[in-house]
Amino acid sequence: MAIQPIILAGGTGSRLWPLSRELYPKQVISLTGELSLLQTTVQRVAALEDALPPIIVVGEEHRFLAKTQVEELDLFRDFCILLEPCGRNTAPAICGAAAYVSNLGRGGDVLLVLPADHLIVKAEEFAQAVREAVLLAQQGQIVTFGIVPDHPETGYGYIAKGQGGTVESFVEKPDLATAERYLASGNYLWNSGMFAFTADTLLAELQVHAPAIVECMAESVGTGKVDGLFFRLGSEAMATCPSDSIDYALMEKTSRAAVVEADLGWNDIGSWLALWEVSEKDGQGNAVRGDVLLEDVHNSLIRAEHTLVAAIGLHDTMVIETADAVLVAPMNRSQDVKKIVDKLKKDKRGEYHVHRTVFRPWGSYTTLEMQERFQIKRITVNPGARLSLQMHHHRHEHWVVVSGTAKVQNGEQTILLKEDEATYIPSCTVHRLENPGVIPLELIEVQIGSYLGEDDIVRFDDEYGRAPE
Repeated sequence: MAIQPIILAGGTGSRLWPLSRELYPKQVISLTGELSLLQTTVQRVAALEDALPPIIVVGEEHRFLAKTQVEELDLFRDFCILLEPCGRNTAPAICGAAAYVSNLGRGGDVLLVLPADHLIVKAEEFAQAVREAVLLAQQGQIVTFGIVPDHPETGYGYIAKGQGGTVESFVEKPDLATAERYLASGNYLWNSGMFAFTADTLLAELQVHAPAIVECMAESVGTGKVDGLFFRLGSEAMATCPSDSIDYALMEKTSRAAVVEADLGWNDIGSWLALWEVSEKDGQGNAVRGDVLLEDVHNSLIRAEHTLVAAIGLHDTMVIETADAVLVAPMNRSQDVKKIVDKLKKDKRGEYHVHRTVFRPWGSYTTLEMQERFQIKRITVNPGARLSLQMHHHRHEHWVVVSGTAKVQNGEQTILLKEDEATYIPSCTVHRLENPGVIPLELIEVQIGSYLGEDDIVRFDDEYGRAPE
C-alpha cells in the first residue's frame, strides 16, 4: 500500500509579520536555513519509503510560489497542486484531498497529512513514527501524531493519551498552570496537526460526523478541472462548504482516533519566540540574521532583511526589519503580533498583504518609490517568460532596460530592447513584455497616471490562467 503525502500549504502565518505576508506566507520563507519550510517538508516526504509524489494543497494566489519551490528541489517527476478557490480551514482541505485521491481509484492508499510550515529536526524518528502510523491506518484507525512535550507550552493544543495508543481526549491551549500540570503527569502530548488514514476511512468517518463537508467537497472535486500539474477545485461548491478544522469536525468526535507518540524535535514555528527557541544563538543567547550590530544585547531575536540594524542594551526583545516595516516588541509578547496585523487590515494598509517585492509566475517586481501620481518599479522577468497581453486605462508606462533583452509588443509594433534602451507605453495601448534571452531581464518601469493600482489591468491573453475566459 502506497503512502500519499498531502501537504497543507495554505495560511498566512500572521504572527510572523512583517516577514510573513498574505502573498508571501511563512511556509515559502527561509526561516531556519537556506530552504523554505515548504521545501524542507517536501524533502522530508521524499525520503520516506513507499511515498508517492506529494499532493500540495494551496490557495490560488500561492500556486506559482509553491510550484517554483517544489520544482527547484528536483525530487519528483510528477506532483500535484490542489488549488483551493477559497479558504475553508483544514477539514475541507483534507476532505477535498481525500476525495481527489478516491476519485483516482486509490481510496485504500494511506494519506499522510502534513502542514507545510513545521520544523522537524529528527528525520529517522519521523520516518519511524510514519511507519507506526501507516500500520494503524491500514487497520482503519485515524491516526494523529502526538509530540512528547519538553516544557509547559501554552501555545499548543494537547492530546490526553488513552490505553493502547488510543486518544482519551483533545484539549484546548491551556494556561501556564494547566500546561505545567500536563507536563508533570506525563499523560499529555502536543497536538501536532499531522495525521495518517486511508482516504476511504476518512471519508466514511466524515460522512458520519460532518456530512455537509463531504457533500460540498465531493462536488467541488467532481466539478474541478485539471490544468497541467494543477487541479482546480470547483469554486461554487467549495464556497458553500462549512469552514471547520479537522480537530473540531472529526478528531474530537470519532471513535477511531489513535495517537503515535513521537519525539521529533518538532516545532510549528508559530511565533517569533518559537523561531528564537529553535535558532542557533551566540554566547549571549541572541539569534541574529542579516546585517546586525549588537552592544550589550541578550536573549533577543534580531533579524535584518534589507539594511543595517544596530541594537544597544536590549534584553528578551525581538527586532524584525523588512523593506517597508519594522517590528519591535518584548519576546513574551510574540503572540500579540497578530493584533498588529488585524489593525493593518482594519486600516486597509497594504503592509499586511504584500512586501515591496511581489512575486509573479513570470518573475517579480519591486516598488522603489510610490507617490500620488507616479511610482517606480524594478521588474525582473525570468528567461523565456512573458507577461500577459494587457492594457491599462489610467496610467502610462516608461520602460528602461537595465540588463538582458526585452521583446516588447507595443500596440501594433513589436521591438527588441537591449541595455540602456527604452520605450513608452501610452494608456489604453495593448502591450506585452517578454524575455527571449537566457539571463534574467531587469528593467525600470515608471508609471504615471491618475490611478496606479494593480487592478487597473485588462488581460487579453495569459499563459498562467489569469485571463478571463
